Amino acid sequence: MTAWDTVSITLMQGPQANHPQAVHFGAGNIGRGFIGALLAESGYFVVFADVDKILVKELNSHESYEVHVLEKAERTEEIHSFAGVSSRADEVTHFIASPSTRLITTAVGPNKLEKIAPAIAKGLKERRVANAGGLNVIACENMVGQTETLGRYVQCHLSQEENAWLSDSIGFANCSVDRIVPAPGSSHPENPLDVGVEGFFEWVVDETALRAPIDPPVQGMTLTGSLQAYIERKLFTLNCGHAITAYLGFIHGFDQIDQALKNKEILEDVRGALRESGAALAKKHGFEAKEHELYIERVLSRFANPKLHDDVERVGRQPLRKLAKGDRLLGPTIMAREYGLSIDHLARGIAAAFLFDVKDDPQSVELMEKVDQVGIERAVAEYTGFGVDSDEHRKILSAYKELEAMKYE
Repeated sequence: MTAWDTVSITLMQGPQANHPQAVHFGAGNIGRGFIGALLAESGYFVVFADVDKILVKELNSHESYEVHVLEKAERTEEIHSFAGVSSRADEVTHFIASPSTRLITTAVGPNKLEKIAPAIAKGLKERRVANAGGLNVIACENMVGQTETLGRYVQCHLSQEENAWLSDSIGFANCSVDRIVPAPGSSHPENPLDVGVEGFFEWVVDETALRAPIDPPVQGMTLTGSLQAYIERKLFTLNCGHAITAYLGFIHGFDQIDQALKNKEILEDVRGALRESGAALAKKHGFEAKEHELYIERVLSRFANPKLHDDVERVGRQPLRKLAKGDRLLGPTIMAREYGLSIDHLARGIAAAFLFDVKDDPQSVELMEKVDQVGIERAVAEYTGFGVDSDEHRKILSAYKELEAMKYE
């Protein structure tokens, strides 16, 4: 054991005896500014597990950090009762096995869920042997079925007998999470752990998948038996509009999301796309039209908050993930077509993604290379699944050509 390991363990031993614990994977801005902050404010001692050794050291060197709520009347929330641990070390598995631990949460990004699964599985194995009782796992990622996906990864590392125990004792509950947490540059620099967030947030969890009480209750967490409607409303409105604003903003040469929305053409396209998506959501889930229109306008006002300093390139990153079937662009488009509804503005948003040329984003590079190799017609067909003779493909291709000409004017 290193000297640092000794310090880390010493710092964390005191609080764990007196607090219900939550192990949270991912100590980035979303972890500290949203999920971890709510857990700490709700009475949990939060063990942040992360691969970043410097960040872990900072967590263990500070007694508190501040969450700056970036609204017109800015306010500050001070967060206490936390520590850091390497997500690659045996330490994190011991915390998962502790009977004091009631929740495991994540905010690591969808592509990292498979990587953290072995540590979670090892900790759950220890928990079973220690007879430490049940708990719930909630992956707070921007994807549909995120916690179920993590659960399948965890099952791969367990025996048949262990998986039988897992099914009975460990809840893997999908959720919908919604809070804009901008890049670190907009947070306050006095403490490297400080983070800036928007005031609005929503955390909705599928209560039917829970295997243990959430005790103490988490402030701001809503439990529901109808999660899919919340997930699709958020993904096909907030995430859809955010991505389209970023891609159109990039084409127009804007650096910030709020700047892009000041452009009337972009605002018209984004609002139009969200209304098309909203019409489909209303058909599927029965959302009341006027209420959903207010939801759309609230989303647009959140994007327009200049205090967030929301970067266009950051929001647009990983275009291939955002173009995945069922995700924020194709998901509402396919749903709208299933109901025979218009997709003109959604098609423009999809087309704009094919013009997101950012050299330090591997997915953007891959997308640009594909377009160069096979041409835009085939690239659109391959990534969207819309055949070259389909109406959807024609709309996307027409919008692409128009936007491409605009980009290079």
